[in-house]
Amino acid sequence: MTFETTNPATDESLATYQAADAETVEETLSTASDRFDAWRRRPLSERESLLANVADVLRDGKREYAERMTREMGKPVDQAMAEVEKCAWVCEFYAERASEHLQDEHVGTVPGVESYVSYEPVGPVLAVMPWNYPFWQVFRFAAPHLTAGNVGVLKHAPNVFGCARDIESIFRAAGYPEGVFTSLQADTDQVADVIADDRIRAVTLTGSTRAGRAVAAQSGEHLKKCVLELGGSDPFVVLDDAPVADVAAEAATGRTQNSGQSCIAAKRFVVHEAVADEFVDRFVDEMASLTVGDPMDSGTDVGPQARGDLLDELHDQVQTSVDAGATLRTGGEPLDREGHFYPPTVLTDVPDGCPAADEELFGPVAAVFVVSDEEEAVRVANDTNFGLGASVWTADPARGEALAPRIESGNVFVNQFTKSDPRVPFGGTKDSGYGTELSHHGIREFTTKKTVWVE
Repeated sequence: MTFETTNPATDESLATYQAADAETVEETLSTASDRFDAWRRRPLSERESLLANVADVLRDGKREYAERMTREMGKPVDQAMAEVEKCAWVCEFYAERASEHLQDEHVGTVPGVESYVSYEPVGPVLAVMPWNYPFWQVFRFAAPHLTAGNVGVLKHAPNVFGCARDIESIFRAAGYPEGVFTSLQADTDQVADVIADDRIRAVTLTGSTRAGRAVAAQSGEHLKKCVLELGGSDPFVVLDDAPVADVAAEAATGRTQNSGQSCIAAKRFVVHEAVADEFVDRFVDEMASLTVGDPMDSGTDVGPQARGDLLDELHDQVQTSVDAGATLRTGGEPLDREGHFYPPTVLTDVPDGCPAADEELFGPVAAVFVVSDEEEAVRVANDTNFGLGASVWTADPARGEALAPRIESGNVFVNQFTKSDPRVPFGGTKDSGYGTELSHHGIREFTTKKTVWVE
């Protein structure tokens, strides 16, 4: 089987990749397994030093890597460069903090007994990663877990295989031994066999809820731990005291970053009726003012959707919602130009049961819901199978903080849209998955918490 990558802004063919055959898969897994024992015994200080080298390699090639992302999946190039910079940051964070996060935890038990918990790596970890943040999602996994002593096998999305090769070369250029991080150009049908292989000890996936269910079932069958970061339909709650003009501008950014193709993007805008008219007017103006165009142009705010089928699916969701009674306030039609461009779109009067109410809209489409008070705002915010991220906007931070425990989500931000940050844990609840990435919580996910008792 072969995979062809195309530029979503131009439909230009970029490259053709050959899917890994059985021999390549065997060689990859064998090398990873063989490398693990030596890598785990390498001093942690040396693994930290190598990770610091990765940050340098990333920054040295920032423009090159950013343009690769832009060509393969359409991300505006300035946002792609910011993504590379964020990857360098997560590498620096764990290069500085891994020893602290993985130090033995001494526990008082019996006088004269030394008892503690050590954090030991589990082995080769399969990382199944998506196309929308083709560098960040990988480095969010690799920086902590390779430094903890695991080795990584990356199964990236086929439309960003060029990015996968770049990432593998970055680790090698930074001085990592062969086999500590490997990109495997596998087909989706091969993933189950890789998970079943005894040499793979754990799995992490960022992707759709459907993919998460499949990986969870396969991992469970073989008693392998998995971490799942899945979809989201995140609420953006605007209370009646919010500074509407500022919040509307933040809302447009929060909805359209990465051309709207983000699991943690704000998608459902839950607005108090006292400010709803003003918010909608300003929000529509902000969305309509964004520049949709060539993602290589630094003036572009919104690039193309990553594939034609994704654009078609998004437009079908919008059309079905409008047919069900939603009001289209701006956008709503694919642009009549080369490439897969969809304009920033706002829907109001969204009825229950339509896609804009019940499904994740993975593109620059916002659904607005008007509520009468905080109680209804919480109810609407929680009226979803997802629970990845949420934000609350108010002039009174204490008021927003009081609402945070009531919102069913792995992340709640007050007066800031949801984002991932190496310093704090990131993960979802409900159909948005389970397990933790980032911070000291994340680096320990793929470790054995071993009790050591010495009398």
